[in-house]
Amino acid sequence: MSNSAPIPVVVNGAVGKMGRAVIKAISEAEDMQLMGAVDRDRWGEDVGEVAGIGAVEIPVTNNLEVLMAELAQGQQLGVMVDFTHPSSIYENIRTAIAYGVRPVVGTTGLEPEQIASLAEFADKASTGCLIAPNFSIGTILQQQMAVMASKYFDHVEIIELHHNQKADAPSGTAIKTAEMLSEVGKTFNPVEVNETETIAGARGGICGENVRIHSVRLPGLIAHQEVMFGGLGQVLTIRHDTSDRVAYMPGVLLGIRKVIQLKSLVYGLEKLLF
Repeated sequence: MSNSAPIPVVVNGAVGKMGRAVIKAISEAEDMQLMGAVDRDRWGEDVGEVAGIGAVEIPVTNNLEVLMAELAQGQQLGVMVDFTHPSSIYENIRTAIAYGVRPVVGTTGLEPEQIASLAEFADKASTGCLIAPNFSIGTILQQQMAVMASKYFDHVEIIELHHNQKADAPSGTAIKTAEMLSEVGKTFNPVEVNETETIAGARGGICGENVRIHSVRLPGLIAHQEVMFGGLGQVLTIRHDTSDRVAYMPGVLLGIRKVIQLKSLVYGLEKLLF
């Protein structure tokens, strides 16, 4: 264990499935200390009991700003981990940065102009911020493999599949993947025929350089993504499946450790890996 003081962390969205997994992971990390838990449900309950790890003497609260102020008064740089909802995430991040707390964000649904605004705000405050559409190391590797393959294929489509409680579509991971493919410098899926959709949306949505994304929402799924490339006589499918939310925890813990070293906003966990 390091001789330095542990990193103080507040988890926003602590009662959700991802939040509970983060609570457990932080409680097991020797270089971190859970300092608070925020959610709109189960106020006053011990968040350790909620997460299934036993009492930790930290109640769930609904006041993020109070906890940010408390973290700001500490001698150690504080971190807010956020897995909440697209409707609140922008203000959550601004609140944390305003108090000098470093956000580590897995909530998706931010618009590009919102990310640009937050990046400007973080720069002015010289405060690190990590926004990652996906914290799974396997997904990051999938994206890198897709970029490699995209240099040799002109046709590609993305299929993302998630549980039916996910609020935004397409997923932030799928959008990020399409954006990364678009950065290789070519437009995909050249027109071969004049298509007609007999049902609107049947061919999915278009992102970046004509990359189509299809979203599936069903109970029983967690998080899955296929990137399919087509060429003459062949199809290459690069697929990643998540069977347990524990898959995201190494990336979340890495993000917490790295964000306190940053002075600006970083979008994408891969920027801290490669």
